[in-house]
Amino acid sequence: MRLTEEQLVGWGERIGREVGAPLFLALRGDLGAGKSVLARAVARGAGVRQAMPSPTFNLLFRYEVGRSSVVHIDLYRLERPGDVMALGWRELGAGDEIVLVEWPDRAGDLLPPDRWDITLTEAGPRLREVRMVPRGAPRQIPLPVPERET
Repeated sequence: MRLTEEQLVGWGERIGREVGAPLFLALRGDLGAGKSVLARAVARGAGVRQAMPSPTFNLLFRYEVGRSSVVHIDLYRLERPGDVMALGWRELGAGDEIVLVEWPDRAGDLLPPDRWDITLTEAGPRLREVRMVPRGAPRQIPLPVPERET
């Protein structure tokens, strides 16, 4: 389904607000597809109020929200799936965490079995095509509200 950037942000905030932890979202798409926009919106919905810089160079940022955490990871710069272990990969999602991973393909077979794969593709000026695929038995997330046909 197609979403404007505003709808993508609204959907992300609903996910963070309504679903909570534990949740693992694997965010897929080309550069500029909106992965970081969606990740920040989910985090805001979950209660993160501070600025959220891109984790491209730091790889991982953790934000404490009450008794849970939001973890935002960008694996773009990793060369091998095993490199994720240095990030504490095995412990991610083990507790009350919302884990948002950009470029999840870099983790290979190390991705958790229970997750949502969300693929974003550019579908025009300020429009994104969104594809959601549940893997295993992840917690349910709300459906996005699609762009209306005019």
